[in-house]
Amino acid sequence: MTISELGEFGLIEAIAAALPRGERTIVGIGDDAAVLAAPDARVVATTDLLVEGRHFRRDWSGPADIGAKAAAQNLADVAAMGATPVALLVGFAAPGDVAVAWARDLMAGLADECARAGATVAGGDVSGADEIVLAITALGDLGGRDPVTRSGARPGDVLAYAGVLGESAAGLALLEAGLTEPAALIAAHRRPAPRYAAGPEAAALGATAMIDVSDGLLADAGHLARASGVQIDIATVRLPGHPGLAAAAAALARASTAGRDDPAGRDDPAGRDDPAGRDDPVVRDAALDWMLTGGEDHALAATFPPGRELPYYWTVIGQVREGQGVLVNGSRVTGRAGWKHFSD
Repeated sequence: MTISELGEFGLIEAIAAALPRGERTIVGIGDDAAVLAAPDARVVATTDLLVEGRHFRRDWSGPADIGAKAAAQNLADVAAMGATPVALLVGFAAPGDVAVAWARDLMAGLADECARAGATVAGGDVSGADEIVLAITALGDLGGRDPVTRSGARPGDVLAYAGVLGESAAGLALLEAGLTEPAALIAAHRRPAPRYAAGPEAAALGATAMIDVSDGLLADAGHLARASGVQIDIATVRLPGHPGLAAAAAALARASTAGRDDPAGRDDPAGRDDPAGRDDPVVRDAALDWMLTGGEDHALAATFPPGRELPYYWTVIGQVREGQGVLVNGSRVTGRAGWKHFSD
């Protein structure tokens, strides 16, 4: 059955029946608006728009993955303010010939990711459209803490991140090349897994500024530097090695040269002596580029006062100094720093 055959209100009923009700939901789906308990008396709110063909492709990702990813990028923004995610409001527009089962799976993915963050879907709207569009609003609770904004970093602070960097970008590159391995990186692109709890924990640890790494580490560190009026210097030697990224870069290098001058692969830089290609400069550069400029892993990047002891999942990778902008290993960044809307 398609959603046009089921109808607007039938679709809403089908979606509502599959979504659990949250503990903070006083009035849920089915009324003019949701009502949520807000013990802190302040509500963190953020919204994102996802358009088919630009933010996701149905031939690359299933509906549950698309839903989970849409939830993740909004819930991560809440966590980046130092808040606990509470609820999502979901606007869903689609062509009438989309299957009802596809829409249900999309909402199941949203609900699953909400559950991972401790949140629920509290309401939304549906509409017809020429392409699938998702408009997601996420709400969060500060739990009595002050919000952690982008503007609090000070000279002497350190820059650290929690989560992963570069996996989603590598997975996207593999999909674009028609490759299926390493499968874990493709899965990371389809369904990122942010560390939501790291946001409120960072706030409790005295984080001075924080951001969700959605556009790329360099681009988002630049947002922190600009808002705080400081300079941030990232030391690439502090970025952990990632065999999966090296393997993806090697696979892409092999795919780009296969069948040209060396069909047997005798001159393949990622050959038998180094199957992952880790010793090849091209492979190393690609892996590093993904970590510095790749977005959509939704790691959290935060600055902390010097000497602050951090949990194991925070990796210190840089220093905050007086000045402006972002440096890498003490040098100005040239070229592309990450995703830019309206130009990428």
